[in-house]
Amino acid sequence: MTTRSDTRGSGRVTIREVAAAASVNASTVSRALNPATRHLIGDEVVRRVLAAAKSLGYRQNRLAAALRGGQSRVIGVCLPDIENPVFPPIVCGISEQLAAEGYGVLIANIVGTPKDQERMLEQMLERRVDGLVLATAARQDPLVRRCILDGVPVVLVNRGEDGGQVPEVVNDDFLSMRLAVEHLVKLGHTRIAHLAGPARLATGLSRLQGFQIATQQHGVTGSVVVEAVEFNREAGRAACEQLLDAHRDVTAIIAANDLIALGCYDVFTARRIACPDAISVIGHNDMPLVDLLNPPLTTLRIQHREMGRQAAKLLLQRIATPSAAPLRITLPPELMVRGSTAPRATTRRSASAGTA
Repeated sequence: MTTRSDTRGSGRVTIREVAAAASVNASTVSRALNPATRHLIGDEVVRRVLAAAKSLGYRQNRLAAALRGGQSRVIGVCLPDIENPVFPPIVCGISEQLAAEGYGVLIANIVGTPKDQERMLEQMLERRVDGLVLATAARQDPLVRRCILDGVPVVLVNRGEDGGQVPEVVNDDFLSMRLAVEHLVKLGHTRIAHLAGPARLATGLSRLQGFQIATQQHGVTGSVVVEAVEFNREAGRAACEQLLDAHRDVTAIIAANDLIALGCYDVFTARRIACPDAISVIGHNDMPLVDLLNPPLTTLRIQHREMGRQAAKLLLQRIATPSAAPLRITLPPELMVRGSTAPRATTRRSASAGTA
């Protein structure tokens, strides 16, 4: 039997050497090392091949396999903000699902001007990815159009686009807003504001529309909307200041995401406004640690990990059947009631201790 020390001096261990060590032919080794074809041979043979490969220090040449078969078995994942806590669970879901099918993941942070984004996408495609999962889509997105024109399999996750030309996995934003508005109405709130996300993104628009429909259905006539320019804390702070300067009688705020809600907390602290005694706040996403805020944030929990899994499944289906009609999967959220919402106060009260 060939050992690892026998092959070190001769270079890379070959698939034929693994086959000889496991007493099988080379095609059986190829099947055993590929999770997608492993089921075609017996478990005992698979174990023998894997043990031989490990003993010899065999490493598959992914690039050579891609050149031979036309597939790299690598999927590109494009994120709009790699530091945003929303995206790691999505990436985990994508990676877990793809790993089970023998695929790897290449992650890119797609930021900057449209030209910058186009250049980063081109770099991703140059690495011969088999398809893309985009978490970056705007409602009318040039990167999506580029993928369609180039015939690149693509799936959108967390954000959709207006054309409906590619598969997507998103949260049910209309249900999110219905749950949020119903919760506040039951607490007696009638002056409810929505700090909306940017309308150029599908999540910003759909949550705004969901808020408008929910307030109409519940007969809330005192609703107010202020749009944040981005889905981040700084934009949330600016939008909240604008809201409170113009509408001092608002008793509850539904923020388009948790980062915008954190901006509200900053304003409450600066202005010594008690939350939830004077103003209740609801976020959106249930990011890690928002349950440790003071007060803990009431928010909509979105199934980000499951989003990633479903997006990976859709992409693999797209790769296998490019002509299939694009599917849209909508996942239901869950309202997580915590300390930032309370029954409506008759007057706004100041507090010496703000929120953190």
